Amino acid sequence: MTYEEIMLKLEELGTDQTKRIYLNHGVKEPYYGVKIGDLKKLVKYVKKDHGLALRLYDSGNHDAMYLAGLSINPKLVSKETLEDWAEKAYWYMIAEYTVAGVAAESQYARELAKKWMDSDEEMMAVCGWSTYSNYLSITPDDELGLNEIRVLLNRVKNSVHNERNRVRYVMNGFVISVGSYVPALHEEAMGVAESIGKVHVDVGNTACKVPLASTYIKKIADKNRIGLKRKTCIC
Repeated sequence: MTYEEIMLKLEELGTDQTKRIYLNHGVKEPYYGVKIGDLKKLVKYVKKDHGLALRLYDSGNHDAMYLAGLSINPKLVSKETLEDWAEKAYWYMIAEYTVAGVAAESQYARELAKKWMDSDEEMMAVCGWSTYSNYLSITPDDELGLNEIRVLLNRVKNSVHNERNRVRYVMNGFVISVGSYVPALHEEAMGVAESIGKVHVDVGNTACKVPLASTYIKKIADKNRIGLKRKTCIC
């Protein structure tokens, strides 16, 4: 399918109900309100066309941007493209899922995650923490820098409650990711989770809740799933 055909299909798949849900979460025009499940049905038409995926993201249309992230091959994405995507990720759904998922599976995961974490721009920092969390979920333990992760855990412990709204959310998620996917740091992550307690995030006019990190990690442990890696973090 061509770019024009994909955009037309997205418009057809959009619903008023989904538009209202996304609006409550912070999306901006242009967007059609397409369910994620319906976007996934279009992946096969984009997946083999790298240029098409890039064009969809550059459209600025939320639905097209999300579809681009589901479709693109992260091994083919340049560092420059990832940085451009992060710059254009104006709200959390694109930052936490689209950019972070693709970046985490790229060869630039740690490099860009650490760079973005320190950004003064809230959504850029969100990209960074979420990228690192996703990276932990798919990377073998022997390829991880445990001391670096310890430093980041300590950073969360000391600063999470004073951070920007959505950065607090992904910092909390980082602790969960460490505790769930890195057995060697499970106990340390639990200690940090118990120390920070409840992390408060303004989720707007939605029913979303911020998970209590200690409870979440314990549930993973109770299921004997600590250290069980994911095959992909793009979703």
